[in-house]
Amino acid sequence: MMNEDGQRGILRSLDWLTIAIYVALLGLGWMSVCGASYDFDQAGDILSFSSRSGMQVVWICTSVVLGALILGVDERFYESFSYVIYAGFLILLLATPFLARDIKGSMSWIKIGSFSIQPAEFAKFGTALCVARLISEFDLKLNKFRHLLVAAAIVLVPMGLIVLQRETGSALVYLSFFLMCYREGMPGAFLFVGVAAVYYFVAGIRFSQEPLLDLPEVSMGTCLVLVAVWLFSSGLTYVYTQLRKPFWWMMGTGLSVMVLSFLFAEYVVPFDLNYVFMGYIVLMVLYLLYLSLRERVIQYFYIALFAIGSMGFFYSADYVLYHVMEPHQQDRIEVLLGIKDDPKGVGYNVSQAKIAIGSGGLKGKGFLNGTQTKLKYVPEQDTDFIFCTVGEEEGFVGCTVVLLLFLALIWRLIHLAERQIYRFGRVYGYCVLGVFFFHVFINVGMVLGLTPVIGIPLPFFSYGGSSLWGFTILLFIMLRIDAGRNRLKRK
Repeated sequence: MMNEDGQRGILRSLDWLTIAIYVALLGLGWMSVCGASYDFDQAGDILSFSSRSGMQVVWICTSVVLGALILGVDERFYESFSYVIYAGFLILLLATPFLARDIKGSMSWIKIGSFSIQPAEFAKFGTALCVARLISEFDLKLNKFRHLLVAAAIVLVPMGLIVLQRETGSALVYLSFFLMCYREGMPGAFLFVGVAAVYYFVAGIRFSQEPLLDLPEVSMGTCLVLVAVWLFSSGLTYVYTQLRKPFWWMMGTGLSVMVLSFLFAEYVVPFDLNYVFMGYIVLMVLYLLYLSLRERVIQYFYIALFAIGSMGFFYSADYVLYHVMEPHQQDRIEVLLGIKDDPKGVGYNVSQAKIAIGSGGLKGKGFLNGTQTKLKYVPEQDTDFIFCTVGEEEGFVGCTVVLLLFLALIWRLIHLAERQIYRFGRVYGYCVLGVFFFHVFINVGMVLGLTPVIGIPLPFFSYGGSSLWGFTILLFIMLRIDAGRNRLKRK
């Protein structure tokens, strides 16, 4: 802890704009919990501890106290004890399935007295501190594959332990740490591979049963993926070698093969021309491997590996969806992709959330006046689907205000991270930024039916102490590190 002069110095150095945004989000979040949990038969009891809105006041007050305590600890403490904190959370995550009770199929909640906590929410800041300490202490260069693997392992270990708790949504949040890796030098090719994988999965699965034009033998999904593999591989060849000849050869021969195959199938003998496309990609891979050996350019080998991996990922995606994923996960993905229409089953939550948001119109129905939420049409409306309450009661204007506040918070986190003197603070700042961005993007997206329903809370809005404390700890450690940076700069 610090003396009185040190505390005054930290208070002067705090980023009060970020704190103001935090307070505004807490206030709007409490109003949303009130609206989502309000019962017409219990009018006037919104501050009662027997109501969710009353308990949320307790979580908010304790969060503010927790934030104040964090600001009172020297910022060097968080760096010095980062490995210890991380190890402690790994032990807790490992023990959680044995201590937790089953809640809707999840073994991630540990009951303590009259309330429960979810260790996965707190492990985020422990992981962020550890990866920041590791990268800064050993000066890891994330453009080197070996160093990137070390940083990735720090993130993937708690992620795997959370999957064992059958809490896939919370585990996926840890993928947001790779935004920090990109800022710290990870090659953009890794992000491109991730985007390509999403495209292969969505296009391949969504259009797998759709014929290509009037060729019933040809799967449009397979065709879209194979054409993408050809275009991506050709483009990567030019970007990473800057040689035009191989690029134009791959583009020209590929286009010729595909056009001639389509014309033959259309006007001569109908057949599955995807077999021709696959054969061409095999030849393209062999050509890239030949260039790699002849020119001794390793980039050709990596591009060939990308093409092989793309094909492997695509043809395994269907198996993973229908033989590895749980039935409820399959249904959610099929509803999201438009393969299945199930408004009374798996798609019920999203359908009712859209109705609630749409019914709010421009200005909303007013505080505590929403009908969809008051009549409990939207399941989990005060936790995972709380954004629909904002839309119904505050309308488009209220949704815009909330999203602008989150945008302002993300902008401030970028600003705080970029102005750090030491790499530890910058890395931690981008870890925090990634977590907040992922939560907001996925939560709002799943309420609007744009992203899969994976069950993660909206920061500072969703009911519950674990998520509110977890986000508060993440944010206020960053504020404390930044305030210490200002103090060091003045010395």
